[in-house]
Amino acid sequence: MQMPIKDVEDLRWLLGHTGGFRGGYVTDVQMSKRRLFDEGSGREVLADTVVTVVMRYSLRHMERVAKLTMRGVTDFSVFEQEGADCSSLSVIHAECTAGKLRFWFDPQGELYVVCDEAQLEEVSMPSSDDRTREPVARWTFQSPTAEWPTIEWLLGELDNAGMPCSWKKAKAPQADASLIRWEGALLPAHGADAIEQSAVHVMLYGPLDGPGFGMLLHVNGSHGTAANRLLSCLSDLIVRRFSGQCLVGNTIIPGGEWLSWKSLEQLRWTNTRKTDQ
Repeated sequence: MQMPIKDVEDLRWLLGHTGGFRGGYVTDVQMSKRRLFDEGSGREVLADTVVTVVMRYSLRHMERVAKLTMRGVTDFSVFEQEGADCSSLSVIHAECTAGKLRFWFDPQGELYVVCDEAQLEEVSMPSSDDRTREPVARWTFQSPTAEWPTIEWLLGELDNAGMPCSWKKAKAPQADASLIRWEGALLPAHGADAIEQSAVHVMLYGPLDGPGFGMLLHVNGSHGTAANRLLSCLSDLIVRRFSGQCLVGNTIIPGGEWLSWKSLEQLRWTNTRKTDQ
């Protein structure tokens, strides 16, 4: 989901849609400045300041990661005294005055932004009550496409990619059953002696806030390299076929940029290993 925030009506929608991020917390705050060269003065001048705040929160049985990108920032404050923590969100306050958007992310105003406009990007997934086995690798995809993938499509694409799998349906949904379209595990056809370490859990859910679907892939703590390869192949197949956004940790990535982003992360990981050696 992507939504521009430019006026008071947009702010009302934002606070209504998110519930004011009540009970959530800030995970990341970033500021970037763009400068341009002015030929008249022969100097670089400030062209724009952008502040990005990433928040995690839960609402209506959904876990959500939201990225609020604020452009044309003219006032920005983030301040914590020793022992304080302004990352917890009770409920944010926002207003639009004199053509400016103002955001207070905590009651004390220690995280405060004034900007010209903002954009909300968000990825949601069903909340799960089963915390006994936290996944060590998780990839979430959300698409506005009305037609969602089927189990048969996934199995056919994996077979064409040289990674044939079988499907094992989940016994019972681990989240709100009204949201789940199908759920289960993909088991590689080869290496049956290590099936648990090679399986990738897949959940398809939706629609969310209109037409579209979400897909959650994860492997558990007992996974092996085969599961990592399978998860990587699945994510590539999905972003090549469907438009949308990916979520890795707290990072939201446009689907069209996923392949290049993943290649960069793999390159960094390879270089780190070479340096350690």
